[in-house]
Amino acid sequence: MARLLKQYREEIMPQLAQELGRKNPMSLPKIEKICLNMGVGKAIDDNKLLDAALREMKEIAGQAPTVTKARVSVSNFRLREGYRIGCRVTLRGARMYEFLDRMINLAIPAIRDFQGVSTKSFDKQGNYSIGIEEVMIFPEVDADKLDAPLGMDVTIVIKNSQSAEESRNLLRKFGMPFKNQ
Repeated sequence: MARLLKQYREEIMPQLAQELGRKNPMSLPKIEKICLNMGVGKAIDDNKLLDAALREMKEIAGQAPTVTKARVSVSNFRLREGYRIGCRVTLRGARMYEFLDRMINLAIPAIRDFQGVSTKSFDKQGNYSIGIEEVMIFPEVDADKLDAPLGMDVTIVIKNSQSAEESRNLLRKFGMPFKNQ
């Protein structure tokens, strides 16, 4: 069992139930999935960049990503419908908690001049999104194999959250390093 999943079940759930005044454990905020997305706009000119993005995403996520294709043509960007322009992965279950553990404890603290992640990146449903400028902060990535810097978007989807504050409280209990804690 993943370390954070065990922590959620044994420590965080009872604390949330007491703080929110809910007796039903199924009504407590819970991380449903984590979506990773890598947009590689330069893949239009160089297909090797997309192959590198697919390889790095597989290393980081621990499962094979799917290729995303352009839905519409945009002449200003020399983009045609159907071009391969990125990749994405959806993590659930134990693999999701293991990725979250690595991101919180290893990757985010490796960011140079790190002051904490923003508390303003929650949407109305309580989901949290963070942009990572370079995937080299993850220990699985070999910096020597990267031809160009790659960025990634991480979205943490939280279900049963009635506000951004409930989601923020849940992520804080997992150890997410928010600014001004």
